[in-house]
Amino acid sequence: MEINEQRTEEKIILRTAGRIDTNTSVIFQQRVLTAFQKSSFIEIDLEEVDYISSAGLRALLVGAKTAQACGSRMVLTKVQPQVMEVFSMTGFGKVLTFA
Repeated sequence: MEINEQRTEEKIILRTAGRIDTNTSVIFQQRVLTAFQKSSFIEIDLEEVDYISSAGLRALLVGAKTAQACGSRMVLTKVQPQVMEVFSMTGFGKVLTFA
């Protein structure tokens, strides 16, 4: 998994590539939480993510709860169909914000 961070005036974009699974979810979660220390608006670009496991879902849930607790925003963009299917099947499609 790779994560490239881009900062704009209004947000931080985390462009993520690869798999978000048991082996990578801790690093992913840490990068998301660190981004909230720099900005109140985080966009997670999932265009190049082809797989997300339950550990990855947990990392996104921690990010969403952190955003809610501190009055920030976290949105997911460019989600691949197979990843969106996981969000839909698990109910995360109703919990997370997509743009």
